[in-house]
Amino acid sequence: MDSLPDAIVQYILSHMNNARDVAICNCVSKRWKDSIPYIRSLYFPRNSFDNHLGRDSPDDIVLKMISLIEKLENLVVYSPFSAAGLASWLMLIGPTLRYLELRMDNLAEQQACHEIPSKLDCLIAAENLESLKLWGVLMTRSPNWDVFQKLSNLEIVGARLEDPALSTVLQACPNLTNLLLLGCEGVRSVSIELPYLEQCKLDFYGLGNCSFSMECPKIKVLEVQGCSWIRVREAKYLRNLSIANNAGRVYMVDFEKLGALEFLSIRGVQWCWDAISNMLQWASEVKHLFMKVEFTGDFETLQPFPEVDFVDFFNNHPKLQKFDIHGAMFAALCQKNSLKNVDSGFAIPCLEEVVITVRSPLNAEQKMSTLESLLKYGKNLKAIVIKILQMKSSHSSADDFFDEICRFRYMNRKIVRIE
Repeated sequence: MDSLPDAIVQYILSHMNNARDVAICNCVSKRWKDSIPYIRSLYFPRNSFDNHLGRDSPDDIVLKMISLIEKLENLVVYSPFSAAGLASWLMLIGPTLRYLELRMDNLAEQQACHEIPSKLDCLIAAENLESLKLWGVLMTRSPNWDVFQKLSNLEIVGARLEDPALSTVLQACPNLTNLLLLGCEGVRSVSIELPYLEQCKLDFYGLGNCSFSMECPKIKVLEVQGCSWIRVREAKYLRNLSIANNAGRVYMVDFEKLGALEFLSIRGVQWCWDAISNMLQWASEVKHLFMKVEFTGDFETLQPFPEVDFVDFFNNHPKLQKFDIHGAMFAALCQKNSLKNVDSGFAIPCLEEVVITVRSPLNAEQKMSTLESLLKYGKNLKAIVIKILQMKSSHSSADDFFDEICRFRYMNRKIVRIE
């Protein structure tokens, strides 16, 4: 390093970001110390101050370190900090900061509700942010934010939210292209209207009874978990869609024609059949379909899926290439009359892979007939994966059914496999 020109040394050391490395570098030599101002990123791990015994508080140490840097663009802080400390940092580096990631750790702090300004309020000093990631956020009152005109990416992981506070946050970020809310509780109703949003992932936990509406004309990827009522307008560019509700029921979905949709995943314990059938109708152009819904039924009573016509289903999804199907939908395709409309001219033109999860030996004959039909009419079929999962029967019929599947696999071993 001693033989290198100053500019090269500065370039190499400017790529350091771990705060411990920067602190050590500052003590090596004057030449190395003079390179500190050119650092662009700074990262404070969770354990940065675990063994700290000095007079300065962690907040003050962070402040001294960032004060040595001329134009800090990226700051990641996982170590504990106070609202006052954050305010002092952002007062110094706010105008140059582009990327900010903070582990807030105030979910269990009662005083966080009454701090003035709160940690969230302090963020307005970084008005030129392009990406903001927050972990462990208490957001029961609306933060005092203006508008983050340049913010394109917002990610909040692990949060307790109130509807008005979340609405205020979204209004302050009008130019988002990516929104991620994971592990958020307390939300009852959320409405998103962002003209440039392209990717959105929402994960609300609790009773699973949230309502969700969206009007984002450029949305391409949407994942929603924990909502019972879902309405999306202007989804003509939507390519990937995932809807799940692991705790509650999905009562209603309302989309327009999903002509660009390539991937659809619907999951949950119970969906109303109207919601399922409408979703399948709107997704007629889909290429990859994943279905793992256990039951249907409009109210408390859990009901099996109604019969689904095998021919109509595949005729209505002519571009389907991969079909990942769980027990309930497979059983619906295996009813007595599901194959009655098959004729010699029928074909499944694009299907290449089928993944089937089987949990019951009931209607074994029809299920084997459906498997054989997939193989017969899937002209481009390359793989059938049969997953035997927790076969719920102590009767000999379960063994007989498994023997039939093994025989089917042996006769078609180039295509069929069992997991």
